Formats: sequence, structure tokens, C-alpha cells
Amino acid sequence: MTAVTINQLHKSYNGKPAVEDLTFSLKSGELLGLIGPNGAGKSTTIKILLDFLKPDSGTVSIFGESMNESLKNQIGYLPEERGLYKRLTAIDQILYFSSLKGVDRSSAEAKADQLLRQTGMLESKHKRIKDMSKGMGQIIQFIVTVIHDPQLVILDEPFSGLDPVNTEMMKNFIAQLRDEGKAVILSTHQMNQVEELCDRVLMINHGREVLYGDLQEIKSHYKEH
Repeated sequence: MTAVTINQLHKSYNGKPAVEDLTFSLKSGELLGLIGPNGAGKSTTIKILLDFLKPDSGTVSIFGESMNESLKNQIGYLPEERGLYKRLTAIDQILYFSSLKGVDRSSAEAKADQLLRQTGMLESKHKRIKDMSKGMGQIIQFIVTVIHDPQLVILDEPFSGLDPVNTEMMKNFIAQLRDEGKAVILSTHQMNQVEELCDRVLMINHGREVLYGDLQEIKSHYKEH
């Protein structure tokens, strides 16, 4: 099933193009790497996809529909700028955000414990975010992103602040999401993570497509460089 279809997307700020004629798609059970330098248009593309910004022209379709309230509950978004409440405990944070996505409390508590155990964070469930390391906070933010079992997961720099052990754990978790049939967009600067995880890659620069397609085919085509 096609999860995301973006067609001829354009967005400018004060006359300066941020995204220019961008077209791509993503299927369920597929992991797409969104890469490019700072200012390339990655964040603008994600914000348009999530309906945080309106495009100047072009279309965005999520599971065959235009964005609506019910679709938003099928999306999990890990922003590059973290959005946790520093004085709340990990479990209170998770339960609060899951309630916003319509998950009943008992289901959320059971799923939270499962995810906390799976990520090695169960003993820290009653610790406040302000008392956690950046990496621990990142894991809690990731749990918040997937607690409601979204079918489209968008991860913006998910490895930021993680040590090598937790980076490996996060990679396994992301691959598991894909293997469960979820559509995943991974935006990162870390090319080695893209190579390891992604089925396809979209490289943009100055808001335009530079490379797009199957990762192995691209590597084969550009193997001299």
C-alpha cells in the first residue's frame, strides 16, 4: 500500500525556494532515507507532509487521502527539536502523549512498560526528563513517537545524543518498525545509518531532488564515487 505520495511540491520563503518541484512516494513496509545538507529543504518537506506548513503548490497524499484528523493518529513524528516536558517523569510523559492520540490508559500503560523494558529504560520510568541524559531523553521521545502504533513513522535525526550501544538498539527498533509493515522516513546526516537501514534514498539540495531510488541501485550506479 502506498503510504505517502508527494507530487511537484513547491514552497518558498520571501521569494527564496525552500522546496522546488519535489516528487516522491513511500510504501508501507519500506524505509526511505531523506538526506541532504543543512538548509536543503528536508525539514520543510517534513513539515508540509505533516500539514504544519501549506505548500505554495503541489499535492500531498497520506494513505490515499488529504491530511485530516483521523490520519494524524496514524502518524508518529520524532522532531529534531525535542518536545518533552522537563519536569514530568518518563511514564507520565508517555501516558500524556498517548492520551492525545486516543490510546486508553490501561493499553498505554501496558505498551509503555513493554517499550521501556525493550529499550532498557524500565528502571527509569519514574525519573524526570530533566534528570536524564540527552540520550535517555531521546529514547523516551522515541517511545512517545511510537506508543500509539502509528502506520507512518517520521524520524528526524533519531540518533542524536545516543551512545554506540543505544544507537544499535535504535537501529534495530527502526528496522523492526519497517518489518512490521510500517512506512518509515528517516532524515539524518549519518550516511552509514542510511546505508545500513534504508531500502530507498532521496537526496535533496537547495530544495531539489539530487538522487532518488533504490539504495543498492544507486550504490551500484555511482560505485566509482
